[in-house]
Amino acid sequence: MTHSTSKRWDIFCKIVDNYGDIGVCWRLSQQLAIEHNLQIRLFIDDMAAAKKIITALDVTEQNPVSSQVVNGVEICAWPTPENSVEAQPAGVVLETFSCELPAFYIQQMMLQGSLWINLEYLSAEHWVSDFHAKPSPQPTLAITKHFFFPGFKEDTGGLIREANLTAQRNSFINSKEQQTMFWQSIGVTVTPSFIENSIKISLFCYPQADVAGLIETLKTANQPISLLIPHNSLIAATIEKLGSVNLENSLKNNKEIQLGSLTIHMLPFLSQTDYDHLLWACDLNFVRGEDSWIRAIWAEKPFIWQPYIQTDETHILKLKAFLDLYLNAATPEIKSLVNEAQLAWSSASTNAIMPISALINQLPALCAYAKQITNILAMQPDLATKLVIFSENLEKNKV
Repeated sequence: MTHSTSKRWDIFCKIVDNYGDIGVCWRLSQQLAIEHNLQIRLFIDDMAAAKKIITALDVTEQNPVSSQVVNGVEICAWPTPENSVEAQPAGVVLETFSCELPAFYIQQMMLQGSLWINLEYLSAEHWVSDFHAKPSPQPTLAITKHFFFPGFKEDTGGLIREANLTAQRNSFINSKEQQTMFWQSIGVTVTPSFIENSIKISLFCYPQADVAGLIETLKTANQPISLLIPHNSLIAATIEKLGSVNLENSLKNNKEIQLGSLTIHMLPFLSQTDYDHLLWACDLNFVRGEDSWIRAIWAEKPFIWQPYIQTDETHILKLKAFLDLYLNAATPEIKSLVNEAQLAWSSASTNAIMPISALINQLPALCAYAKQITNILAMQPDLATKLVIFSENLEKNKV
């Protein structure tokens, strides 16, 4: 796919916490480079943290190179006045999540007439449509920033979705061989009972989630449950919640912990590709933030989303806005069940009870509904495509 817009884009990413920002930026950077034939430079403020997601990065002290090319994307250290010669702005500059571009770099953008787009966080709230693609003239600078909001509706910026994602997912889901190879590659003991009989649940959440309560419920289930937990900050919280289990010894032996009907699999830190495969392979996914939330939607599987925790329970408003949109076509039974489960998982109230047994019992109906909504959302243009079209239109309208 080729476009008339500037072929050079600079993308700026600050890694705040939990790798969510770099996860989104890395997926988007690769898609713009590979599918839209753009020259992408990705500026990152913390290379060591980025290596968790971009595993091919060389962050050794012996490496004198200030930039590296990985999968068609040039990855650069955050620009400073000292290395400003190397950081001459591209024709399109994408500031992600209001990370604040360096002042000297903005001055160079003005001289070159660069387009300035700020990619915001994903939300389903009603006001997003009103603010999407709107200009924001800078009061003390001769340049305009344009806000670009990802979203679920046609009048927003869309969702990250690679062109081959659906085909890859369908191939994986329809292949027992691919699934078995995947489980083995991440250290999960593959048995007939695991493949055929157990309900597989992935768990990725913020520390505020009631993990102990979830585990207590799952271990008394009337069927085998496999809980798969990718390595992240949750592990420390899990150790505390489990209490009587010597997790360190379990990890050394077989990475599995048996509690009644529940088998807990502590997984390594997963690459983005492996995490996608985990979501595809599980029957129910607990996700958080933005990147894993979007990937859970494309997995066509039931999921429970935990938004980033904010003061005054602003995150609950975001959750309710999403549920209103996502469950719009659901039956009253599914709507009630999913609303109850989602709000219980993100509620600060200790009285909120996750109806996990009801979710498990309704998995076939929930899965059918997830496929229905995923297919509807997949009919819209993706985020990268909408960004490129938006930049083209801005370029055409330059005075």
